[in-house]
Formats: sequence, structure tokens, C-alpha cells
Amino acid sequence: MTDQPPAQASDALSDARRREMAVEHLLFGTIRFVAQRHPELLDELDGSLDHLWDKAHGEARDDEGVREIARRFIKSLHAER
Repeated sequence: MTDQPPAQASDALSDARRREMAVEHLLFGTIRFVAQRHPELLDELDGSLDHLWDKAHGEARDDEGVREIARRFIKSLHAER
């Protein structure tokens, strides 16, 4: 359990979610920018997905779920080309 009061825990989760959204936006934009100049990047990323895994433990771990999210990102970048 956590020592944080519920409001602080909720704020921490909200901050983590906002950071994750910001990082996704910046990373997606960066990949888009580089892939426009180097189209082979998307194929290279697609080929690397077998090495992607979920850092969670136990029943929460879903390696294939993480890979599927990455596939959707790559697919949307392919569609933009």
C-alpha cells in the first residue's frame, strides 16, 4: 500500500498520464520526421517488435498487447506516407 493520501495518489497518476501523453506525442512526431527522410525506418522498427516486452509482472504482463500498440503506431505512420 502507499503512504500517500488519496488526493496525492490521484495527482501522481494524473501527472504520470500527462507525461506519458507528452512523451508519446513527441516521440511520434520525431519518428514521423525521421521516417519522412528515411522511409526504411518504419520497416526496421516493425522488424524489431519481437524484442519488445511488457515490464509488468504476473497477470498484468501482456507482451503481445504492448507489441500491438507499437504495430498500430507504425501502421498509422505508414498510412501517412
